[in-house]
Amino acid sequence: MTTTDLPPLRITHPRLHFAPRNNWMNDPNGLVFHDGLYHLYFQYNPQGVSHANMSWGHATSTDLIRWTEHDPAILWDEEAQIFSGSVVVDHGNTSGFGTAEEPALVALYTAAAAGRQAQALAYSTDGGYVWTKYQGNPVLDRGTSDFRDPKVFWFDDGRDAYWVMVAVEAVDRQVLFHRSDDLKTWTFLSSYGPAGPVGGVWECPDMFPLAVDGDDSDVRWVLLISLNPGGIAGGSGTHYIVGDFDGKIFRPTVPHPTSGRELLRERSQSREELEAYGWLDFGPDCYAGVTFDGLSRDERTLIAWMDNWEYAGSLPGDSDEYRSAMTLPRRLSLTRDQSGVLRLRQEPAIELEPAESVDLGSMTGSTVLTADPASATRIRFAATFGDAHNIELRIESASDDDLVVIRQDRMSGRIAIDRPGAEMPSGFASVPSMRLEEPGEIEWDLWIDQLNERVSSLELFAQSGERVLTALIPAASPRSYSVAVVGGALRRARATVAVVRY
Repeated sequence: MTTTDLPPLRITHPRLHFAPRNNWMNDPNGLVFHDGLYHLYFQYNPQGVSHANMSWGHATSTDLIRWTEHDPAILWDEEAQIFSGSVVVDHGNTSGFGTAEEPALVALYTAAAAGRQAQALAYSTDGGYVWTKYQGNPVLDRGTSDFRDPKVFWFDDGRDAYWVMVAVEAVDRQVLFHRSDDLKTWTFLSSYGPAGPVGGVWECPDMFPLAVDGDDSDVRWVLLISLNPGGIAGGSGTHYIVGDFDGKIFRPTVPHPTSGRELLRERSQSREELEAYGWLDFGPDCYAGVTFDGLSRDERTLIAWMDNWEYAGSLPGDSDEYRSAMTLPRRLSLTRDQSGVLRLRQEPAIELEPAESVDLGSMTGSTVLTADPASATRIRFAATFGDAHNIELRIESASDDDLVVIRQDRMSGRIAIDRPGAEMPSGFASVPSMRLEEPGEIEWDLWIDQLNERVSSLELFAQSGERVLTALIPAASPRSYSVAVVGGALRRARATVAVVRY
């Protein structure tokens, strides 16, 4: 076990995840890397801990671990609330807000007012701290009530180059593509959907290219769509589609079934049907994830909101100081699995001090990995099933009510997390799970962080990051972590534990 010491932090805040110093927070917005800084903007209420007065909060980091929070970036006013959107660096000064030498940062966001949602623009000429709302807003208005969440990127295929906006008509479950030469005037290109998971409204889209297994001759586009409810674990969730984009139309590699209006009205899909789709995360607490502009293709990095609209704002331990936290930053890549299916792969984009590996050999019974009051812990465990039926990682405390069990079953090839629902709000108690392609192998990369006095976060990366499950769990201190083998023995078991202390 290794220990990392970071600067002192209030016990009410997480160690490895961003959380605001006070007030309400939800979706990440405007992620951009510029001049050596990661900028994280986010949905924020500058006046309280409820979901209201939506504005953009702002924080920066050089390493995606240590964050400096700044004054709110774009504030709501009597004309509109500032909903989700994105930020780009206008290197070519196409907008005219900056210069070629000092490019402006340009934000496209949803202005929500009087039952109507349209896309508006703001710009910054000081590196992203002070923002000016464009006098010509809105820059794209369809006259509808649920047109939102613009994600903008620069498209260049060597023949033509322009800005592309990906946004949603949320209730219609449609992704709409528009183009612009100056970020101010937009024309319609095409639409995608409704298709695939449609058990809730579609929100917070993102789209980006990735090379398959690092092969630059085989580049595909990944479309992310968050939906609420209707997620794979219940409530909020995010699915992905792999395909091709020619600058106008997105075409899935494997088309999803087109959903008729009858299915949209039903707002319900079976677990078996949902399992057929690609999911960013199989847990209940990873929503509205988007990626940073300004990074290279092989550095594509995502952050999501670590909560669920089923119980957001009502978890025990949420104080009058702040609500919610973000997920770990995740580096994305695209790989082809054993059956030839293209899968999105994720790995934490941060590192802790190298931890010493412990060889557990052919393991039977139960082994304590660590017992520590630390606020954040990373456990990596690898083994091969011998004749064992299943393996459990147990997160225990003085109270049995707080016991959390992660279980991988050899026969079903499924990992499940049993998180207790005692003293939790309605919708929290559940057993989220994910099915593995290689059920005989155990490969866990587990990150646990304490968010407040009553709630911790758990992020489990399995199968080399092709399967990820994020869930909030009860907090307990001190707590112990033990591995129990049921019904036989494991082979080649190894474990590493890294601890981050306050």
